[in-house]
Amino acid sequence: MKILQRYLAVSILQAVAFVLVAFLALQAFMDLTGELPSIGKNGYAIQHAFLYVLILLPGHVYEVMPLAALIGTIYTMAQFASTSEFTIMRASSMSTGMVAWMLAKIGVVLVIVTFIFGELIAPRTAPIADKIKLAARGAAISGEFRSGMWTKDIVKSEGMTGTVTGSRFFNVREVLPDGQLADVKLYEFDTNFRLRSLTLAKSATYQGDNTWRLADVTENLFTNSALLKPGSEANVENHYAQASSAVTTRHSDTLDLVSEITPKILSVSGADPDRMSANELAVYTRHLQENKQETERFKIAFWKKLFDPLAIFVLMALALPFAYLHTRAGGVSLKIFVGIMIGVSFLLINTLFSHLGLLSTWPAILTAIAPSALFLLLALGALWWVERH
Repeated sequence: MKILQRYLAVSILQAVAFVLVAFLALQAFMDLTGELPSIGKNGYAIQHAFLYVLILLPGHVYEVMPLAALIGTIYTMAQFASTSEFTIMRASSMSTGMVAWMLAKIGVVLVIVTFIFGELIAPRTAPIADKIKLAARGAAISGEFRSGMWTKDIVKSEGMTGTVTGSRFFNVREVLPDGQLADVKLYEFDTNFRLRSLTLAKSATYQGDNTWRLADVTENLFTNSALLKPGSEANVENHYAQASSAVTTRHSDTLDLVSEITPKILSVSGADPDRMSANELAVYTRHLQENKQETERFKIAFWKKLFDPLAIFVLMALALPFAYLHTRAGGVSLKIFVGIMIGVSFLLINTLFSHLGLLSTWPAILTAIAPSALFLLLALGALWWVERH
């Protein structure tokens, strides 16, 4: 049985590797085609485009591995069926459960490889690719708004600890390729959401330990903290008279700012959740929850990061029934075509559920696991049908 397991594993892994290389080549060609309009502009040359596309490949490995596992397994099973090898295996007392267990052990290898690319390699190579592209153009990272990138954190009495004394909104015009912030504005509010200070800085450099060093700083301090008594018109007039005159402005060359906002949070705040690791998604989701911001999109992406690689088991189980089909003439090519259609359907349904879950506010874990559960039922139904017939 060990020899049979090794033979099955080598055959499937070779087929999966072949399909994976084919998909990566196709994806690289599509990425390079998308970069062609930018070549020759602002110093962006063809070698930069090739390097950019090459560094993005680990992320595509994570995306297409389930589809490659499905098609590679279908190809191997169809080959075994067309040469009657699978019939001989069944005649040698190999049951469907034994084959499924062999496929599951092979699937463990593929899942581990997918997790490595998705959690360790791709989240590190994607920012490098973006930096190379921006550096070649002499540009910087900016937010999706005209005013730049926005994020929010909580102000505490002792820096990172103590009681909450207010909130702070970060506005960064540009994040330079070296991680330095350019044209920074900080809007700080008290717990009653009254503006307490407006700080302008030409640049900011991260010093570690949640500390930013601001350069060329102008602080506008709103020191009026009088509270209004309900129903007092005189107090209202007095309040606004005080507010108009209680502004203090001061300038300093440098200023250290303690904040829970780190370069990592800034980098993921403008990133595509699908290109982030599960750890980055967990950290950023916790940051959004603490600041009472919308988290559903990132929760769905987090659970998809955990469950999508496990879909390899489901798709390999869905490929097993193809070994029971004994069609010879054109059988392998037809089965591969059917496998491609199943794989594309899985990707489309997976994407569809992500959007439906976001629009319908379904539980994030349910949104992430539903496509795999649906295709698992399909695989079990197909196995039941081939066993009966």
